[in-house]
Amino acid sequence: MKGTRRPYLARDKVRPWLAAILVSMVTIGLFAATPQAANAASPPPVPLGTAANFAVLAGTTVTNTGATVVTGDLGVSPGSAVTGFPPGVVNGTIHAADATAAQAQTDLTAAYTDAAARPVDAVLPTDLGTIGTPVAPGVYASASGTFAITGNLTLDAQGDPNAVFIFKTASTLVTASASTVTLIGGAQACNVFWQVGSSATLGTGSSFVGNILALTSITVTTGVTVNGRTLARNGAVTLDTDTITRSVCTVPPVQTTTTTLTSSCTSGQSGPAVFTATVTASGGTVPTGEVVFRNGTTSLGTVALNSAGQAIASFPNLPQGQARITASYLGAPGLAASTSPVLIQDLGPNGTCPVAVIKKKKKVALQKAPQMEKKAREVTEATEATQATEIAKPIEVTKPIEATEPADAQNNAFDDRENHQVSDSGTFWNQVFHSSRKHDSTVLMVVTPHTSSERNLGGEKRGGRDRGLGASSPAHSRQPVKHMRPGGHH
Repeated sequence: MKGTRRPYLARDKVRPWLAAILVSMVTIGLFAATPQAANAASPPPVPLGTAANFAVLAGTTVTNTGATVVTGDLGVSPGSAVTGFPPGVVNGTIHAADATAAQAQTDLTAAYTDAAARPVDAVLPTDLGTIGTPVAPGVYASASGTFAITGNLTLDAQGDPNAVFIFKTASTLVTASASTVTLIGGAQACNVFWQVGSSATLGTGSSFVGNILALTSITVTTGVTVNGRTLARNGAVTLDTDTITRSVCTVPPVQTTTTTLTSSCTSGQSGPAVFTATVTASGGTVPTGEVVFRNGTTSLGTVALNSAGQAIASFPNLPQGQARITASYLGAPGLAASTSPVLIQDLGPNGTCPVAVIKKKKKVALQKAPQMEKKAREVTEATEATQATEIAKPIEVTKPIEATEPADAQNNAFDDRENHQVSDSGTFWNQVFHSSRKHDSTVLMVVTPHTSSERNLGGEKRGGRDRGLGASSPAHSRQPVKHMRPGGHH
């Protein structure tokens, strides 16, 4: 039928091709992620025993050509043949079929078995020189059962001088000419191990790092530099104008550390109490490792330090009340342990910051200054008005007044209705006055008082009271004396 086509034909042809691509992508993705797969923890080193004293150890023979320099012991067992020294130089002791070499072979076998039994952290591509990124500490196996290095392989200890790298291959290890292995991040050659299932061959002019534990043989071609060991269990080790140096792990100086502890509650934050332990090292290194938090002697948990050297955590299981929190840094290679001072922290329920209770004070309404001043003035005026009313009451002098000479014609003169001068004797307001003549009539004197402030003007103070009733004194205003006859008439 025209226009008819098989809808599944193209799909049928594509399926194998697509499957191949998917497999390749998965494989590449696995390899790309591999260097990070072993970041969790560094494995322990492979114990070499007495084999660690040897730079070169063979099972049958050791053969050298040219001016090879070996630093460390050279041995063979159970074989006994060692040739090419001189011209080769051994900076150490040559052990040929003696007890020392035999014990070293026994220890090498144990080390090989240990490395072969290590669980694999990740699988790497055959050619380690093509990875392109540094490899972290860990245990690695070959995807094809063999390892090769055609370029550069970088091993990164990530600041841990005790970091361990173990590479396991079922058959061979072959490095290309001029290939290199580089150590960074504090990595040490003594902690790099190559467990080889058959034979290892190092290319001309290559630079190699690590301890080769080969089941059969090791061939080191011309001009190779090895920082590590060439240890063969059953076969020969062949050298040609090479430099082989037994690697020795160095112990870095131990730095002292200081651990401080803070709480989010001290800054007024609400919610869960967050504790931050900060660890600093005397040498300036940012510490790695773990911190244990405790409340008194009770462990609350273990927290790893972050990239800033801090361990941050909160603990909902903390009881309400007062807690005594400490943070203990467990230490790390080259870093001593330390513990923070006790942090006393009041806590709410479930490890939360306590809620501050604010007591409200009663508000006291204060009068403004002008209102208070007005009130005080009104009280003063009312008081003075009352005093003035009492003082203004008439004072009757009913007894006859003896006329005398004027005591003070100027200061104590009163003008009566008959327009003649009098100086009457009497006492009022604690003042003595005199009359210039004798009267048998009742004298009514009305005095208009002034305020206290006015009385103080011009008055002479004696004993705390005013003296100044005379005409020249403005302390009082006097009105004329009214001479009243008996019966109330003038």
